[in-house]
Amino acid sequence: MSTSDAVQGWDREAMARRLAQDIPNGSYINLGIGIPELVAKFVPEGRTFIYHTENGLLGMGPSPEEDQEDPELINAGKRHVTANPGAAYFHHADSFAMIRGGHLDLSILGAMQISQAGDLANWSTGKPGAIPAVGGAMDLVAGVKKVFVLTQHTTKTGEPKLVESCTYPLTGQGVVDRIYTDLAVIEITPAGFQTIELAPGVPFEHVQGMTGAQLSPPPASPSE
Repeated sequence: MSTSDAVQGWDREAMARRLAQDIPNGSYINLGIGIPELVAKFVPEGRTFIYHTENGLLGMGPSPEEDQEDPELINAGKRHVTANPGAAYFHHADSFAMIRGGHLDLSILGAMQISQAGDLANWSTGKPGAIPAVGGAMDLVAGVKKVFVLTQHTTKTGEPKLVESCTYPLTGQGVVDRIYTDLAVIEITPAGFQTIELAPGVPFEHVQGMTGAQLSPPPASPSE
């Protein structure tokens, strides 16, 4: 487990809320499947985010309330979503033209592994019978201006997701800018993993113990 009874960290919604604080106003964003979808629920006051989904919707809103789903309004992960006022629908090919043309500011994705060089593996373990193709994730990490990863710090069996080098097939090489986990916010730098912020009550030593590579501690505050 990535946390213990003594070290709780952020839950999934708190992770998504924390990431949302770092998104600039007016950003065009693609949300990956899973925890990244929760980011749509958290828009800081005074900011506007425009969410894009690969299957052809710009202006996606959060998941609908139960019993309010539109069966024809789904995201790329086939989950029900809403459409904000002014939303636009378009062909799948046009959607990927937006991605490949560099028109999206940010992609928020989950991960299986992230290397200290910013390499991302998030589509397959490479084992027989695993997912046969990378799909749109490769386009997203190559075409957007920034990539944030939102994920648990370790796997369900306690294996580190932040590693020296990825052992799974890569989605993209050197593409990750920042990582948000249940334990910390971590920047990819030329020197490797740099801790930006620790989750409340989480000691740095615990995060380092759950990380498969050297982790630089957070900068000291002016009062320290």
